[in-house]
Amino acid sequence: MALNFSVLKVRTISAVIFGAIMIGGILWNQWSFFALFTIIQFGCLFEYQKLMRIIVPEYGAIHKVHQWGVLVLGLFVTVALASLPYAYKGLPLTTYASYCVIGSAVIILLTDLVSKKINFKAVMVSIVGIIYISMGVSLIFQLRAMMSNTFVGDIGYTIPLILIVAIWVNDSAAYLVGSLIGRRPLSSISPNKTWEGTIAGILISVLLVTKIMGQYIPLSEQSIFLISIVAAVAGTFGDLVESKLKRLAGVKDSGSMMPGHGGFLDRFDSILLATPFVWLLLKLVY
Repeated sequence: MALNFSVLKVRTISAVIFGAIMIGGILWNQWSFFALFTIIQFGCLFEYQKLMRIIVPEYGAIHKVHQWGVLVLGLFVTVALASLPYAYKGLPLTTYASYCVIGSAVIILLTDLVSKKINFKAVMVSIVGIIYISMGVSLIFQLRAMMSNTFVGDIGYTIPLILIVAIWVNDSAAYLVGSLIGRRPLSSISPNKTWEGTIAGILISVLLVTKIMGQYIPLSEQSIFLISIVAAVAGTFGDLVESKLKRLAGVKDSGSMMPGHGGFLDRFDSILLATPFVWLLLKLVY
């Protein structure tokens, strides 16, 4: 795969702008973090539905209340499962969201029953989307909560930042190395990915993130190493999962949110799968 400099230029410019927005949202405060990832969840779930309407014909026939209700339900699921410090009138925001999850699910099911458009396959597609995207995003809020109350203050951004930077470096290094010296395709699912680029991306990501971020983040290099390697490996599989969905749908990109990179799912597919594995790692090891 030859290196296309015009494509690289577009990808680089959009990646810099995108990176600045992401870093700003993660570091500014808890509200910006909340807003950033709820928008990401909504965008990813919307594009997932768009792909599944092509892949599963029955899903294209669902009622509009089901279609838009799943987007609302996904937001409530994300908030209900997240570790958020917000409360209203003495009750945590997660409690209100839990009630809304039940209400939204009931409305969707009743609408399907009344309109006689209920379909088991379509319901399962929606459930898989909620698990894959909404529950995945909710765990990044839990990762943020792990270091929100430390002796040096709120540094909850630390673990999500390591995870995301590890994925970014992995993606960039894999693309560059694969374009320059890649020869053996990693998978028929994504023919542009090569074994050379994939291995180099993971190694470069883990090395750079561990050594550089280890100088500035109050975590041991061993912890940063484990988080970065799990994020890089799981993120690669996350990219393949989304590539499979696009191949089944017969589309190149899931959307057009980011020039040179595609849509929300194209940009966050790695994070969706890496987050649950990093969360599981930290729960088991620490």
